[in-house]
Amino acid sequence: MPSFSSRFQAGSFAVAAALVFAASFSTRQSVCQTPAVDLHPRAVAHISGHVLMTTLRPVQPGDQQRADAVVAAAREAMEPYRDYRNALADGYEIFLPNVPQPQYHFTKREYGREARWTFDPLKPTSLIYKKTAGGYTLVGAMYTDRVTASQDELNERIPLSIARWHQHVNFCEAPAGEWTDYFGPNAKFGLVGSIHTREDCDAAGGTFIPHVFGWMVHVYPYETDAKKIWSVDDDDQGHDNMDHSAMPGMKMN
Repeated sequence: MPSFSSRFQAGSFAVAAALVFAASFSTRQSVCQTPAVDLHPRAVAHISGHVLMTTLRPVQPGDQQRADAVVAAAREAMEPYRDYRNALADGYEIFLPNVPQPQYHFTKREYGREARWTFDPLKPTSLIYKKTAGGYTLVGAMYTDRVTASQDELNERIPLSIARWHQHVNFCEAPAGEWTDYFGPNAKFGLVGSIHTREDCDAAGGTFIPHVFGWMVHVYPYETDAKKIWSVDDDDQGHDNMDHSAMPGMKMN
């Protein structure tokens, strides 16, 4: 099967991704505000089959200190990019800039490639911004790892007793002409669709993509509340972590 990156560049998945995000967030508000999540309860239930979370581990000696060191490094790495234009000038690209989202990821592909094999907290794969009337406000960073990384490896990077990594999984791309089935309470395709398996996707004439990107984790170093630094809750501060979502045996919250 072609890699996700090649499919994305080909354009077909870009359309699907845009539709998923557009369906997930209300466009009734101005795009200069944080859009409210406007999902039908049935769609929320479907999300659970599309997000894989790491298991929360018991706290071990030194875990908090290791996590705090990553937060400090993330804050240092982010500081030059409080002005979003500096990020753009330095090679960061906005993911789906024209789709209303609670957060916008400015991603540096070079850092994403490096993160597949090494972890440098001074090189976050993405910077996370909230859109404002005058541009963007920097709120956080995202670290990534390859899709095949074990939870033990993720724990070596950032303690799993402190942070929860996630993957977006089980994406069924709709056949041509069936884009409307990304939307609404009876959505079948995409990251809020009812289809979670290759068999059901094949039966519906779709294209099954087991993993969308790899492992990822968000950090919000400017938060003063320790619980929000590695937040796994959607809230009025724009944290976007799919707290509705879990895989069997990996309960959220």
